[in-house]
Amino acid sequence: MVIARIKQSHLYRHVLKLGDFFPALFFFGGFIWDALTIGRNVASSDLIIFFSYLLIAGAILFTIGSPRYVLAEPKKLPILLKKLYQRLYWENLPYFVLQFMFGNLLSALFILYFKSSNHGLAWLMSLLLAIMLVANEYLEDEYKKFTLSWALFGFCAMLLFNFALPYLMGSLHAAWFYISTLLGAAVAYWLYRKTPNHDGSIKPVGLIAAVLMLAYSFDVIPPVPLVKRDIAVGYALNKVKGNYQLSQQPADWWVFWRKTSNALQVLPGQRVYCFSSVFAPSGLKTRLYHRWQYHDKKNGWQTRSHIGFTLSGGRYNGFRGYTYKTDLQAGDWKVSVETENEKTVTVQAFTVETVKTAPSSIVLVY
Repeated sequence: MVIARIKQSHLYRHVLKLGDFFPALFFFGGFIWDALTIGRNVASSDLIIFFSYLLIAGAILFTIGSPRYVLAEPKKLPILLKKLYQRLYWENLPYFVLQFMFGNLLSALFILYFKSSNHGLAWLMSLLLAIMLVANEYLEDEYKKFTLSWALFGFCAMLLFNFALPYLMGSLHAAWFYISTLLGAAVAYWLYRKTPNHDGSIKPVGLIAAVLMLAYSFDVIPPVPLVKRDIAVGYALNKVKGNYQLSQQPADWWVFWRKTSNALQVLPGQRVYCFSSVFAPSGLKTRLYHRWQYHDKKNGWQTRSHIGFTLSGGRYNGFRGYTYKTDLQAGDWKVSVETENEKTVTVQAFTVETVKTAPSSIVLVY
């Protein structure tokens, strides 16, 4: 009997030690799953799942912000329910589930915005979501102060509506971003007003909405739900059996991790093509632009052309478009893929060197 008890105590300690790793396992497991299943495109089923997370989080906030007869009076419960209450640590369980829901939302939002962020300023949004995702693992006790819970709920609601409204309306007009941000904030305010106890403060939600709209105006937030597929520059472009074949500058032999180089050797008068592929949800129609810019040492980046083409969503491998220019001046160039309201989808930087003999090239299929 004594030996059995000792073995049981050792086993119990091992189980407790293993339990210390559960949060990390859940965190990395959930993140890897999201990374594999989310973000290559935007499907209605994904949005339904994300809004289900938000609905559950809202229901928990309403419950723990209401008069808690069951939570406050466990002694009045029947004996079986009382034991269940003690086993589940019910007073902490709602906060744990709330943390779990916010973790799922932040993980999904990080993947979506990371996939849609393809230029310098937009990476700031992805970085913020990454920091919040990691910080969420240590904030369970902070949710009991409610102000943080309302702020996170409002933040997640706004970002989800930023995705959903353009998706449903089939438009990337700037108005939908501002409307969706205000709609997400309004949902948080409405739920707060309906919750009986009004614990915590809802004011940070208004501040978050203002910051998001300001960030959007400065092109910090990517034009979701567009997702960049490919962008490349090259010498000649042909369409063969539904695929585009782009002749490109091969990378130097020591750059073994990539096939092509963005340091172009160009003949006088030769065309340079920019090919881009962007995913857009089915039903979304907009117009994209290629902004060709040259870096002048005195005046900085100067726009040399701004060429548009129409995009119709729904093609899984992305909507493809291209533009070209001739007689490019030697030096630093970049092509920005932009929406109608000048929000940047992605940027391709490259250099041009004028040569007298045709350089070698390789052909890639897109």
